[in-house]
Amino acid sequence: MIPFPNISPEIFSVDFFGINFALRWYAVSYIVGFFCAIKLMKFFVTRDHLWRSAEPPLTRDQADSFLTYLILGVIVGGRLGYVLFYNFGYYLNNPLDILRIWDGGMAFHGGFLGVIFAVIFYCRANSIPLWSGADLIAISSPPGLFFGRVANFINAELWGRPTDMPWGIIFPGALAQDCEGVVGLCARHPSQLYEAVLEGLVLFIILILVARAGGFRRPGLITGIFAFGYGISRFFVEYFRVPDLQFFSDTNPYGFAFKFGEFGITMGQSLSLPMIGVGLVLIAIALRPVARR
Repeated sequence: MIPFPNISPEIFSVDFFGINFALRWYAVSYIVGFFCAIKLMKFFVTRDHLWRSAEPPLTRDQADSFLTYLILGVIVGGRLGYVLFYNFGYYLNNPLDILRIWDGGMAFHGGFLGVIFAVIFYCRANSIPLWSGADLIAISSPPGLFFGRVANFINAELWGRPTDMPWGIIFPGALAQDCEGVVGLCARHPSQLYEAVLEGLVLFIILILVARAGGFRRPGLITGIFAFGYGISRFFVEYFRVPDLQFFSDTNPYGFAFKFGEFGITMGQSLSLPMIGVGLVLIAIALRPVARR
């Protein structure tokens, strides 16, 4: 068992006229993620040889405005996704709390849908090839996922199920230490770090290798691999991650969102299945032989 590192979720905080302002690692993870995204987008659009007919889908200047739409899609979609998918009953009774994003509550799958709408809108408004624009966003996203999951770990949230593995983490807090059948300190899977490695690092390396091998010349391929890779990674890690508490009950001790007899899947797994399916379809379409004339 490994003790949880002594890291505060807040980098610093100040009181100003009785109001507390704090800079949290979670906020920094978003800032760093968006910074990496714009740097990667500008890098790839200046590499003409990577694109079909040596024509990148947009210019460096357009990348800045594209990122603005991306940020809006992530924040609005991520928040609404959490509200609708994970805690709809609470927010139905407390609608004003939807605006309290500083209290936490963002969902990747909602952010993913928000980005889809943002990409479609921006590409159509600026006559940018849709799938090439989507590929550019897809390859620029994993660093943000990596830093976001590391921030989840620092916040000691979204921890995993109890484990006796040597790398189990003793997360602080009464809920984290409430482990049925465990005497003494309870160690849990650091599922946030599992996701950081799979969704962030491994997926990013795969997408970079595909891009170097000519992936941008097959529009939709990188987007498909991203959707499939994230879906598979998330579906797998959900076996080690504790689902949101609202799904637990005496008759549902594993927190399944959908039960099939003694078995079931979590909300995270159910939302990942469409990503896996869509990803496979996009990959198959992108890899179809090009008809020669």
